Amino acid sequence: MKKELMDILACPICKGDLKLTITEEENDEIKTGSLSCAKCSEDYPIEDSIPNLLPPDLR
Repeated sequence: MKKELMDILACPICKGDLKLTITEEENDEIKTGSLSCAKCSEDYPIEDSIPNLLPPDLR
């Protein structure tokens, strides 16, 4: 996932802003980490450079 995506990503549940936490980064691409919503306290994983923005009951 590229950091530039943060400009357009929002929480799919409440449409709140997401906070990026990077665990592993390589060549300007985020390999693993998470996206957190401060508004509804939901976390979304980033695995293999792909953010999983499905609601928790659909993951």
